[in-house]
Amino acid sequence: MRKMGMWREYLIEKLADRESAINYLQAILEDYRIFEDSTVVLRSLHTVVEAQGGVSELAKQTDMDPQVLSKVLSNEGTPLIDVLTVVLKALGYQLSIQPIDPENLNFEAYTDVLETQIAEN
Repeated sequence: MRKMGMWREYLIEKLADRESAINYLQAILEDYRIFEDSTVVLRSLHTVVEAQGGVSELAKQTDMDPQVLSKVLSNEGTPLIDVLTVVLKALGYQLSIQPIDPENLNFEAYTDVLETQIAEN
């Protein structure tokens, strides 16, 4: 079990770098396209969040309730990525991870809608 802990510590250290996190998530999304295992996507996303300051830091950045974010990152119910993937495939599209300029982030536009949707579930 200690080796797993060492691997996780190493991974979190590496994923603190934004470019490494982007590459990691791109690889995870490619894996999801093949195996359709949303659990891996959610765990990986949670690991990136942890590496980049944790849920509370992300909650501050997004102006969201930390409990709401934790629920989003959990395996409760049908993961949104599964639903989104089915809809996008039907339309002839696929998900991808692309970096954006941090100065162009506008979380306020999405936060209220997301919190309302999560609260309803």
